[in-house]
Amino acid sequence: MLENDTSYALLTDLYQLTMAQGYYLNKMADNKACFYGFFRNNPFKGGYTVSCGKDQVLNVLNDFHFTSSDIDYLKSLKTAYDTPLFEDSFLDYLKNFNLSVDVDMVDDGTVVFPHQPTFRVIGPLYQCQLLETPLLNALGFQSLIATKASRIVNAANGIPVSEFGLRRAQGPNGAMSASRAAFVGGVKSVANVAAAKKFNIPTSGTHGHSWIMSFETELEAFRAYAQSNPDNCIFLVDTYNVIEGVKNAITVSKELEKQGKRAIAIRIDSGDLAWLSKKAREMLDDADLGYIGIILTNDLDEYTIEALNQQNAQYTSLGVGTKLVSAYDQPSLGLVYKLSAIEINGKWVGKIKLSEQKSKQSLPGVLNVKRFINNDGIFVGDMIFD
Repeated sequence: MLENDTSYALLTDLYQLTMAQGYYLNKMADNKACFYGFFRNNPFKGGYTVSCGKDQVLNVLNDFHFTSSDIDYLKSLKTAYDTPLFEDSFLDYLKNFNLSVDVDMVDDGTVVFPHQPTFRVIGPLYQCQLLETPLLNALGFQSLIATKASRIVNAANGIPVSEFGLRRAQGPNGAMSASRAAFVGGVKSVANVAAAKKFNIPTSGTHGHSWIMSFETELEAFRAYAQSNPDNCIFLVDTYNVIEGVKNAITVSKELEKQGKRAIAIRIDSGDLAWLSKKAREMLDDADLGYIGIILTNDLDEYTIEALNQQNAQYTSLGVGTKLVSAYDQPSLGLVYKLSAIEINGKWVGKIKLSEQKSKQSLPGVLNVKRFINNDGIFVGDMIFD
């Protein structure tokens, strides 16, 4: 997490700052430029990407300045020859930094595709350059998680999915971003209470195996939990033996009924989820407890969910953690940021990156994207134009 005396301006790669100094020394810093961000391939070998991260982009733009502490730190940096890395005149220039760029980007939750601009930055050349790294950081990870969440939600076929990944996320900031992005991608709730509060997202959860293990018997643990949470009672039934756990959950659920209360669900977190869920559904229905749901967890992703569906697994909701918040099968979206035009004598001049790899070639111009929707409201294609 950023320290109080460090701004987003230093959340960057060193070469962004050395290039900015180069633009300044060559009297190019304030030349008007256009950059755009895009990715080359959809993640997870899929057919689409869900853009996400606009909130963090706004945070970056609203807090992009150089503090006195930032300037002092940059002044302390040396070259390999023990000379100052940054000239005093350039650091004085940064002291008066005032961000003056125009940023256009698609809304969170928008489906986007390879090679088309997902965001565009126009402004002074050195400022556009300094924004590259923090903007890619803001959008790349969250878009990846939102896309993963969307794939998982689609596999669930309308059954609610909750995000349970806080403990497995890449640090506090990664966890907060992942929870928000997962919600954008379609999950109904998150276990992360801090994210639920900050982003106004519904929160949900059950209890852990430690609750069961804290009591002499599982039945005693379930009774104590029901007494403590009569209106929010979900039983984790796989601490010792799932079938016995379901039996104990049925016993306590019947006791709750006599008090005018209803248990909400049971949760299965290990074993053969398909077979166990079908057996649990049968047992609950035979006990006239058809209203009790079944929550399945345990390293789920879109592939395991599809396998569960093929086996006619019985569930009313899913909890997905590690493989969602860590984007388990693809660690990076590969979002890039390229210069596409510079204004010379009042006219835009397109810039293009060429490469021996055709896929790495960029597009020139001040780029725009137009989306075409047919009369039935169905997406039919995008057009990129200058």
